[in-house]
Amino acid sequence: MRVHVRFFAGLRERLGIAGREIEVPAGTPVAQLWSLLVPGEPLPENVLMACNMEYVEPGRIVEDGDEIAFFPPVTGGCR
Repeated sequence: MRVHVRFFAGLRERLGIAGREIEVPAGTPVAQLWSLLVPGEPLPENVLMACNMEYVEPGRIVEDGDEIAFFPPVTGGCR
């Protein structure tokens, strides 16, 4: 099955890739996509993950056609 993975903000800049489509076997958790696309680079502890624009836990199993996003924590707000 195929999923689309995207990297945002500082992760995109650090890794030098904005995104890729990848073929993965059934039962693949979201966090494993990181190690498939960024071998040798540990998953940062504070990275956020989303599947189809909803936050997910690292163990969520991806499905065919999912869009997975990895991005650093978001801060900000009003003063």
